[in-house]
Amino acid sequence: MLKLPIYLDHNATTPCDPQVMEVMLPYFTELYGNAASRSHSFGWQAEEAVDYAREQVAKLIGAEPKEIIFTSGATEGDNLAIKGVFEMYAGKGNHILTCVTEHKAVLDTCKHIEKLGGEVTYLPVGKEGIIDLQQLEAAITPRTILIAIMYANNETGTIQPVKEIGALAKKHGVLFFTDATQAVGKVPVDVIKDEIDLLTCSAHKMYGPKGVGALYVRRKNPRVRLTAQLDGGGHEKGMRSGTLNVPGIAGFGKAADLCRHNLEAEGKRLGQLRNKLESALLQLDATYLNGSSTSRLPHVTNISFNFVNGDGLMMGLNKEVALSSGAACTSASMEPSYVLKALGVADDLAHSSLRFSIGRYTTEEEIDFIIRKVTDVVLQLRAMSQIG
Repeated sequence: MLKLPIYLDHNATTPCDPQVMEVMLPYFTELYGNAASRSHSFGWQAEEAVDYAREQVAKLIGAEPKEIIFTSGATEGDNLAIKGVFEMYAGKGNHILTCVTEHKAVLDTCKHIEKLGGEVTYLPVGKEGIIDLQQLEAAITPRTILIAIMYANNETGTIQPVKEIGALAKKHGVLFFTDATQAVGKVPVDVIKDEIDLLTCSAHKMYGPKGVGALYVRRKNPRVRLTAQLDGGGHEKGMRSGTLNVPGIAGFGKAADLCRHNLEAEGKRLGQLRNKLESALLQLDATYLNGSSTSRLPHVTNISFNFVNGDGLMMGLNKEVALSSGAACTSASMEPSYVLKALGVADDLAHSSLRFSIGRYTTEEEIDFIIRKVTDVVLQLRAMSQIG
């Protein structure tokens, strides 16, 4: 029996896996110690849970446990990485390279850096949402201290040429930071192979709890140093003070473990469901895929439906299907998505775009229902606009 509404907004957040919940529960009730309490068994048990989770998260991205700093999520990690580098490497330079389609957590942090006297270059993207590597290299100056380019885009699923960016950064002696929130747990990520120096990820994007994330900070070749943005008890090697969210961290570790073991099989299954949904919807007249059709996450598709009112489209669907539109409400009026605009998508098309992000519990029956539902709503709205 099909249960409505159907959730297809896994890029926004994912449900907690029951196995993750199971791991977390004891740390709320019986094992409630503070991981920084070194004088008794409650603290030792909490610290043990944190250390184990550190290993699990590190394994997922090919890092060492000591390189994992726990945060409240990717937004905090992005802030710590960018501001931490800007302050620590001020003697070398003040120039940061990023991209116009980054998440607001990176773009707004870069705007803050500009207010502090930093110089930021915002690289454009091509129509598939991918940066030009030659443009990137040409923009590097002797004052460049950081390249901040996301691994995979949250709206389109487009994956950037991370390995090549890492190699370019290494060649010029510049640090490379990637916000990999959408990629970690969905596609293979290896910080060593990709020559990544700093990376952020978030538990709630990979079937873990909200309010916990991690920042990977490379320890050798080169050893990356950061200026802390939160002062306090010197937790997390002095980089991030604050009592650790032990239940959340334990859950994050389990979520990372599940993703690591199921990565290939899950990616393949989600890719098949996504392709079925995408090819059916693209058979409708005047529909367009946004982003890359090849270099992308397996579970995401972003489609524009021409000759359809965007608000009408969402209203026609949102009782039965949980989706996100390409438009983000940035002010009193609905602004078209800055990501889609950067790809050269016209405003009216950007307004009538939908992001479908499939997840671990999505079924083929649900995909079949969504194909029928979206098709019906689009055809109805087009018929109404012709009558009008």
